[in-house]
Amino acid sequence: MTDEQRLAGYVEAWWQAIGDFTTLLEELDEVDWKQATDLPGWNVQDVAAHTAHLEAILAGAPEETIDIGEPEHVTGLMGLYTEQGVVARRDRTPDALIDEIRQSTTKRRTELLADPPTDGKAKPSLVFGGVPWDWNTLLRNRPLDVWMHEQDVRRATGRPGDMDTSPARHTTDYMLEALPIIVGKRVAPATGTTVVIDVAGSEEKAVSVGDDGRASVVDVPWNPTSRITMGREAFIVMAGGRRTPEGIELHGDAALGQAVVDAFRTTP
Repeated sequence: MTDEQRLAGYVEAWWQAIGDFTTLLEELDEVDWKQATDLPGWNVQDVAAHTAHLEAILAGAPEETIDIGEPEHVTGLMGLYTEQGVVARRDRTPDALIDEIRQSTTKRRTELLADPPTDGKAKPSLVFGGVPWDWNTLLRNRPLDVWMHEQDVRRATGRPGDMDTSPARHTTDYMLEALPIIVGKRVAPATGTTVVIDVAGSEEKAVSVGDDGRASVVDVPWNPTSRITMGREAFIVMAGGRRTPEGIELHGDAALGQAVVDAFRTTP
């Protein structure tokens, strides 16, 4: 697969995620928009405002620099940056936020289809917050971010769904790639340790710790040191740092499996 083909696939996954997210937002009533989410300090409207902010910047809107005070839930420069976009939209109606998301993403998709990126390592002219991402990282991140926020809204409003869509599979498989870092660096078990994680709807992923302490992807062994089995929702709330996951099964070395679960955080 060429870079252009791979990047085009990310764009299509993102576009589907946007469609699913905005369709969900249209279903919400006034009470739903005020429901707290798993993200500290943010309700459903804030999550929509955050998405509207990032997509607007990527579509060419000017950066917004405003005073946000000192909210307890904001940590780090990126947290400060994203909070500005949320606060700037606090007085907007739900319909206005949905319209902004759709207008920004339609403009951006039209541009990406007219002039598709062909080199994944090249730098886009526009990236929010000045993050030093290349095309590969930016376009791979967007379906993940949008779908994760769709799921934040679904949990907050009691509307489960969209767990087997293209963005869902994209996000899960992307997050699973963190397993070597989680095991090798964060948990750091003994040489020869093997860990398998089995998430419903995705291929099993296995790593083994080498003499250098690093964990590398290997073929799935028949008798790993620890096997961790879970559904997709449990995985994404775990890997996304949203809440304590439920329904996880640990086989083999349960203490090691629990240590991996406790350390598995890939995104705020």
